[in-house]
Amino acid sequence: MLNLILSTGNPAEFLKKRLKWKKVLPCRTYWQAPVSFSLSDPCLTFCRQTPAFATMLSSTDFASASWELVVRVDHPNEEEQKDVTLRVAGDLHVGGLMLKLVEQINISQDWSDFALWWEQKHCWLLKTHWTLDKYGVQADAKLLFTPQHKMLRLRLPNVKTVRLRVSFSAVVFKAVSDICKILISPGLYSRTMTPTYDPINGTPASSTMTWFSDSPLTEQNCSILAFSQPPQSPEALADMYQPRSLVDKTKLNAGWLDSSRSLMEQGIQEDEQLLLRFKYYTFFDLNPKYDAVRINQLYEQARWAILLEEIDCTEEEMMIFAALQYHISKLSLSAETQDFTHESEVDEVEAALSNLEVTLEGGKMDNTLEDITDIPQLADNLKLFRPKKLILKAFKQYWFIFKDTSIAYFKNKELEQGEPVEKLNLRGCEVVPDVNVAGRKFGIKLLIPVADGMNEVYLRCDHENQYAQWMAACILASKGKTMADSSYQPEVLNILSFLRMKNRNSASQVASNIETMDINPECFVSPRCAKKHKSKQLAARILEAHQNVAQMPLVEAKLRFIQAWQSLPEFGLTYYLVRFKGSKKDDILGVSYNRLIRIDATTGIPITTWRFTNMKQWNVNWEIRQVAIEFDQNVSIAFTCLSADCKIVHEYIGGYIFLSTRSKDQNETLDEDLFHKLTGGQD
Repeated sequence: MLNLILSTGNPAEFLKKRLKWKKVLPCRTYWQAPVSFSLSDPCLTFCRQTPAFATMLSSTDFASASWELVVRVDHPNEEEQKDVTLRVAGDLHVGGLMLKLVEQINISQDWSDFALWWEQKHCWLLKTHWTLDKYGVQADAKLLFTPQHKMLRLRLPNVKTVRLRVSFSAVVFKAVSDICKILISPGLYSRTMTPTYDPINGTPASSTMTWFSDSPLTEQNCSILAFSQPPQSPEALADMYQPRSLVDKTKLNAGWLDSSRSLMEQGIQEDEQLLLRFKYYTFFDLNPKYDAVRINQLYEQARWAILLEEIDCTEEEMMIFAALQYHISKLSLSAETQDFTHESEVDEVEAALSNLEVTLEGGKMDNTLEDITDIPQLADNLKLFRPKKLILKAFKQYWFIFKDTSIAYFKNKELEQGEPVEKLNLRGCEVVPDVNVAGRKFGIKLLIPVADGMNEVYLRCDHENQYAQWMAACILASKGKTMADSSYQPEVLNILSFLRMKNRNSASQVASNIETMDINPECFVSPRCAKKHKSKQLAARILEAHQNVAQMPLVEAKLRFIQAWQSLPEFGLTYYLVRFKGSKKDDILGVSYNRLIRIDATTGIPITTWRFTNMKQWNVNWEIRQVAIEFDQNVSIAFTCLSADCKIVHEYIGGYIFLSTRSKDQNETLDEDLFHKLTGGQD
């Protein structure tokens, strides 16, 4: 899902609400003057808003009284706005006001996109059947008659900017949805239609070019959406903001716009530049045949997150990311891209039909996971370590059995029928890889929630295959899934694929290729990483890692980059600086697609985790800007957000819960009302 973030990074100011009253005396004749109560003092006082005036009216004439209203008009093809004065009455509805306005302007054109904007109230008057009295419009109201759709500059994740005509009156959720349809449609979630993009190089198919030519992107090259851009220079990278701590990372998430309010209501001006980014890290299936634009933009957002160290990774992982970037850059610049598509890759529809055909013929497929009544389990010798103070890190071997979402371990295999030494329930735990392929180190770090914090456990595997199986099982168990889930085997294969990319190859061909490397190697790693190595050393390591990915086609390489990004421990975590109720110090709150994590702001160590599946309710006290959440087992937390407005955190929580209710049905209609119900709140 995409959303908008302010280019300045500053949260939009909240609007001050004013309450207007009109004094009406119960007599046949009286003085009429617009007055209002001031609420800045405990005692109500009268204050005039306009110079005093007097009109002698009878009670029967009051209902038909009229007054002058000045409306400023955004005239087409004119730089200056002009004021139009109309005589109106309080019972005139907004639609009638606009009709009178257009008649008095007397310019023949299509006015259907125009609407009234109330400057003092900072709101649109879109309910045309409402009267001026119902809206509270009086003679002092400053109204602007202006188009609802205006030009906006959007900087995409690939650092390219497009100008689009966007609705400034619709809520941001709807505006972003319309933008996505322009940039990414058609065929976003349809797998049975004709591919709209070449699955290898990502270029739009000929039939798609017609659609692009009819879109607001006519004046721009549509290939900017599906192609990655040349790498930035090391100097340009060094000038960009790079967070150095978790507290710095909280600053990255302060500028998200409110999805329940319009751009105009949040102070966005015409032709202003905003950043368009993937906000929620829950992606539907990415299919190379139909999702070239989405895959490329995801790749670009992931690439910049790695280069600017918005997400942490090891130096070994940095070289893998650099090798993939180098490979993608070469293919993107190449005039001809060879088709490396594996013939074994079969369309999912064909695979389903093949499976059905074999079943009808009485054949037996090699698919042990189709029988969900038989949940697989793992059993093997692993090493375990529990960190304790003043004790050196020493691993001890046990016999482990992984079943359902729990791990039990015994002193040896012969004792597995008895009571285990301990049983670990991994539901809701944090799973962190602890791997160094070159050093043959395959470890898994588990942070298991307990009543008073997190229980830290380290597991050590003997080889890659064992690690991939146990790591995949731990990842699924943390989400409440077992190895019977259909995603288990793909997870194992993804882990193995990532490990193999880390394998150090023979340097026989690397030395000769260094001289022919036509791109600056410092462009593919973070500035801090580049400072640790000489240019030739960096190039050698990138080329060494590149040998493992050299035969990948372009779109597959981008998908591998995204998968490697998703495998990082910090992936999908959005950080905010908060103060928990009852605490005397600030903490970091990490918001993920399925959980909240309280993190020590100084050490970066997780303190405790709360899963959304255990959440009973949450609410916001808008007066003190405090978020309160109630979980199962009488667990309650409350916090105020210090690095951003609490509405942003509230919307993140509600947004992820909304996404968890969506199925993977490609034809499912987006439930906008449910999204606003979960994320809107009351200001």
